[in-house]
Amino acid sequence: MNDMLETFRARVLHATRDKLPLRIRGGGSKDWYGRPPEGALLETALHRGITSYEPTELVITARCGTPLREIEAALAAQGQMLAFEPPHFGDAATVGGVVASGLAGPRRQAAGAVRDFVLGATLLNGQGEVLRFGGQVMKNVAGYDVSRLLAGSLGMLGLILDVSLKVLPRPAMEASLRLACDEEAALRHVNAWAGQPLPVSATAWHAGELTVRLSGAAAAVDAAARRIGGDALPAAAAESFWHDVREQRHGFFTGEPAMPLWRLSVPTVAPLLASGTEQLIEWGGGQRWLRSNDAPDSIRALAARLGGHATLYRGAARHDVFHPLAPAVHAIHRNLKNAFDPAGIFNPGRMYGDL
Repeated sequence: MNDMLETFRARVLHATRDKLPLRIRGGGSKDWYGRPPEGALLETALHRGITSYEPTELVITARCGTPLREIEAALAAQGQMLAFEPPHFGDAATVGGVVASGLAGPRRQAAGAVRDFVLGATLLNGQGEVLRFGGQVMKNVAGYDVSRLLAGSLGMLGLILDVSLKVLPRPAMEASLRLACDEEAALRHVNAWAGQPLPVSATAWHAGELTVRLSGAAAAVDAAARRIGGDALPAAAAESFWHDVREQRHGFFTGEPAMPLWRLSVPTVAPLLASGTEQLIEWGGGQRWLRSNDAPDSIRALAARLGGHATLYRGAARHDVFHPLAPAVHAIHRNLKNAFDPAGIFNPGRMYGDL
């Protein structure tokens, strides 16, 4: 074990012994996400570097503090990418933060979530033990695929030391189209396209405009573009648009910064939300961004009626961020936390107040 790992282990053992909370931080680009971080700072930015990359095997392994931009540059040089299109939210984003936050960008509707690309991980638990999950030594704990459980865990189970991710080739061609339509027509379109063999890799509707990205072989993209119609966006404008949606620099996200921003995850066929609310709809209708000052309980009740859940993505009331867990699911979270972090030192309360 190298000096950095020994340093981490010593900090963890000391914190466990004295029951001192630790706040894991890579680049800090997502410190705003979830409930306010608490505890003494445990920085991971120096534990960095790509340790293995086999382009022919479509796998990259990197230490937790490795900047996301370095990983994407290495992949781009080989014509490959992280297909779930993770947002950076700043130049300091790290691969550990990508996995811990579990956030994906516009391509998630076609490619899958972060957890779908995590092949393995090394974790330092609350007892100072180094555990390897995935395709290496220890695959499961109590039937769970732990490497995938780490995606979206916000560091509550332990310190992710390194992670192995599946990568994919970049599309041979991409084209973006824009159609003028209202919300109802947009949902009808995207659900109809989902049932057809079309290379749709992203959709976004806002303020009467539906933008569609097609990705794949040139012949397939051209044929789909003719079938869908609309106006073709210039390549530079399309790249800028999808970047701004991914990084939340689009006008919808920046226009009313004082108003709480909600993310509703619902079935793609869920009906329209209440009229008069500003929305941006992604992922073929499955992710609906909402600006609203309504009470959190009412928004979560709406999401539940639609068959989904609601997250307070940005807003002042950070004590009430994630959708309440059902009792059985809460018990699973509690059991996992106790198994990996019995002293409760890692990012306590980052997701829920009692975990």
